[in-house]
Amino acid sequence: MIALHGGETIPVVDPTSADGVFSLLWLIIALPLAGAAILLIGGKYTDKWGHLLGTALPIGSFVLSVVMFFSLLGRADDDRQVSQHLYTWFEVGHLDVGMDLLYDPLSALFLLLITGVGSLIHVYSIGYMSHDPRRRRFFGYLNLFVSAMLMLVLAENYLGLFLGWEGVGLASYLLISFWQHKPSAAAAGKKAFVINRVGDMGLSLAIMMFFVLFGSTSFTVISENVANASETQVTILGLLLLVGACGKSAQFPLQAWLLDAMEGPTPVSALIHAATMVTAGVYLIVRSNFVFELAPHAQTAVVVVAIISIFWGAWIGCAKDDIKKALAGSTMSQIGYMMLAAGLGVAGYAFAIFHLLMHGFFKANMFLGAGSVMHGMDDDVDMRHYGMVRKAMPITYLTFAMGYLAIIGFPGFSGFWSKDKIIETALADNWLVGLCALLGAGVTGFYMTRMMLMTFFTNKRWEKDVHPHESPSVMTVPLIVLAALSVLGGVLILNDWIVDFLAPVTGVGAHEDPPLPALVISIIAVCVVAVGVALAWVLIGKRDVPREAPQDVSFVTRAGREEVYGNLINDTLVVNPGRHAVAGSLVLDDKVVDGVLTGGPMAVGALATVGRRVQNGYVRSYALSLLAGTLIVVLALLAVNLT
Repeated sequence: MIALHGGETIPVVDPTSADGVFSLLWLIIALPLAGAAILLIGGKYTDKWGHLLGTALPIGSFVLSVVMFFSLLGRADDDRQVSQHLYTWFEVGHLDVGMDLLYDPLSALFLLLITGVGSLIHVYSIGYMSHDPRRRRFFGYLNLFVSAMLMLVLAENYLGLFLGWEGVGLASYLLISFWQHKPSAAAAGKKAFVINRVGDMGLSLAIMMFFVLFGSTSFTVISENVANASETQVTILGLLLLVGACGKSAQFPLQAWLLDAMEGPTPVSALIHAATMVTAGVYLIVRSNFVFELAPHAQTAVVVVAIISIFWGAWIGCAKDDIKKALAGSTMSQIGYMMLAAGLGVAGYAFAIFHLLMHGFFKANMFLGAGSVMHGMDDDVDMRHYGMVRKAMPITYLTFAMGYLAIIGFPGFSGFWSKDKIIETALADNWLVGLCALLGAGVTGFYMTRMMLMTFFTNKRWEKDVHPHESPSVMTVPLIVLAALSVLGGVLILNDWIVDFLAPVTGVGAHEDPPLPALVISIIAVCVVAVGVALAWVLIGKRDVPREAPQDVSFVTRAGREEVYGNLINDTLVVNPGRHAVAGSLVLDDKVVDGVLTGGPMAVGALATVGRRVQNGYVRSYALSLLAGTLIVVLALLAVNLT
């Protein structure tokens, strides 16, 4: 049995063996993995058609995911967990780890997101990367990333999850630094890789603890036995998992890599930093709900990290003029909402996943929309050089506007349904946490309206040789599909469908009633957002935006431009002390250790040099030395006798 929020329990159901269409579960991972192998090993021989193969294979995985999803819906609620054993991965001592897959409601939703949105981004990339000489390699890396992310969410045990976890880390490094001829891109890839290793240490230590405490890394085995662990042990496990989640999901204090990662091609930003990799931390916490439900202190830590991340990312979004970096700050903030819901326990797990899905739709839409704008503006990312772009790029404008309305929570759009549920749940759990979530929604309305105004409205600020134009259909069609999902995706929340669907994984518990009726909370949330929108209109929409950012600004604005000094904090506390420690160790090794080891031989060598001068081989020198010695002895004897 698993202890759940409010004292209720649900039985742990052993997954049934895969049969029928579920026997093809492995193929969902294998298709994009095969694409990566063919494109990366095939080399220049696949240049002409590699992008087409790289796009077709994720679409194949999406088709399989859709078929399996509807097959899962046809099963009874207590029979919606399917496992597939492929082979024994390794067996060492008492640790027996199989290459096992688990398909349940949680992984089913992630498969639809990863393969569906991922396929649209692949299609978009055909046009976006059309002139890049290394396009085939780019699609190989995209396929590698998709297959690793699919492994992460389909694994039946933590070691399989860790395999996918490290796989997406490798693929993200390759994609962020894809244009490695740019020093900034190469540095961004390394920065993302190193900071994620910090988070990975937390996850790897948690996996080691799972084996020590329970003798297994299987989700099913651990969930059946976690109640036997002490509260301290479970709390440590929860905190270690949170460290891992912060690294992958760019949450405080491991968020510094996210904005630098915008150096990669824009499709990378949409795939990794909107719909997939940055959501892996949320998936980890929801998947590990059996740990967090027994560790209230770890849950509190999740909520605290989430609140800080909501405002940290929003602060950055308010100040950045780089359109992709402003969206990246928004991503950090929106992931914070998901983490907040996950930290609220059973009452919030389903809403965390729901907002995750909706965010995948509207944020991928806006990232790709930003790429479309950049495509028409000669790759300029500075919003201060935009203005009135809507007339030159009407499709991009309309689709971006749908994502904008969704993220600010305009009534009826996808973000309205998902974010309002998180605010309601937070208010019911703790009024202070709920007010923070509500205030964050207002700030979201401000910085997203600022972005819309600076890009598509206000005064025209184009460079003289820039002539913005609409992107080709291979890029606009994915935008239209994602815009439609941004508008219609929220209907899934009606009648609490997603809550019931995820119940076999996240459980059900007694939900606290919010202090106000849901309708009243929604009205208040819309009003708070409207204040943010109106403030942006007054400060930006009614004024001429200068082409250069003003330097005489407040501390708050300067801090936002500097990413709230996240890089400075890291450099001061981690990088520079580490650099000084390395320099000190080099001095110690060179002057002390090497001095001790080499000083003795050097002294002997110096004495030998002096000795060689005395032992010169001439008899007359030896006779003179003997005479001198004799005289010294005689004089010494005379001196003794005379005294």
